[in-house]
Amino acid sequence: MKIQENVSLKAYNTFGIEATAPYFVEVHSTEELQQILQQWEGGQPFILGGGSNILLAGELCGLVIKNSIKEKAITSREGNKAWVSAGGGENWHEFVCWCLEHELGGVENLSLIPGTAGAAPIQNIGAYGRELSEVFHMLEAVELETGALHSFGKEACRFGYRDSIFKRELKGRYCITRVSLELRTAHHHLNTSYGAIRQTLAERGISAPTIHDVSRAVVAIRSGKLPNPSVLGNSGSFFKNPELPRRQFEELQQQHKDMPFYPLDNGCIKVPAGWLVEQTGWKGRRIGDAGCYEKQALVLVNHGQASGRDIYELAQRIQDDVEEKFGIRLEMEVNVI
Repeated sequence: MKIQENVSLKAYNTFGIEATAPYFVEVHSTEELQQILQQWEGGQPFILGGGSNILLAGELCGLVIKNSIKEKAITSREGNKAWVSAGGGENWHEFVCWCLEHELGGVENLSLIPGTAGAAPIQNIGAYGRELSEVFHMLEAVELETGALHSFGKEACRFGYRDSIFKRELKGRYCITRVSLELRTAHHHLNTSYGAIRQTLAERGISAPTIHDVSRAVVAIRSGKLPNPSVLGNSGSFFKNPELPRRQFEELQQQHKDMPFYPLDNGCIKVPAGWLVEQTGWKGRRIGDAGCYEKQALVLVNHGQASGRDIYELAQRIQDDVEEKFGIRLEMEVNVI
């Protein structure tokens, strides 16, 4: 466990952005992390997970710590429930596959989401009608300033739509070392409400799907819509789907009658950000090597040599155009560093 100097982070972020960490170290346990924090005296370090939800648009200072803490375990069972844990550095999709291999349901809709288990609660990842918060039990995290280990239950995480306390009040203050989920061992509560899942299952002749069927359908859908980061640099969905008050949505719908929408339990209406971006003509366009993906307008891509600043400026132009056309300011889902 040695701190390295001037390390390229191009291989550590899925946008493939060239950036340099003045100091860099990889940790494989909570104890190693605490030791590094005790030794380091150069200010608060930056924690790097899978690099799939960040845009390196500025200069990094100080120490970058790569979270490579690995662990997968079933910690307890009771009735039709099982509690499982994953180290913060575990690849999220590999963890989902491991859960499915053990016939544990609740995360099948979250298949193929890039990133690590430790980053999942920060973002409250979600897809196709499911969010991590629905199966979340607790997490352990090390406070970077003190090196102390703390536990956070579901309420303490203050989950919201692609949001948590770790993106707000506690942003940059903790490294998540372990995540615990509450999953089901039988009588799985499947969510196939999203049309794309229903359609894919129907095309495959599946009328009574299992958790494996749902996962395979989600993988197929995501693979068809999102580029492989190893081929075309990207960070998945770049913008959040806006949630509009019903009155604002109804006013917009009068002008844009074909606008797709999803009613929410809180009375708001969710509108697909990808559709909004596409209506402004950005889908498939590029400025230099920074572009908007030709198959999914919600995804910004690096065609080769784009800088983080190039991607960020493209995102701002898209935000401006959507706001001008619809009066909605899209919020970035990706964390800009």
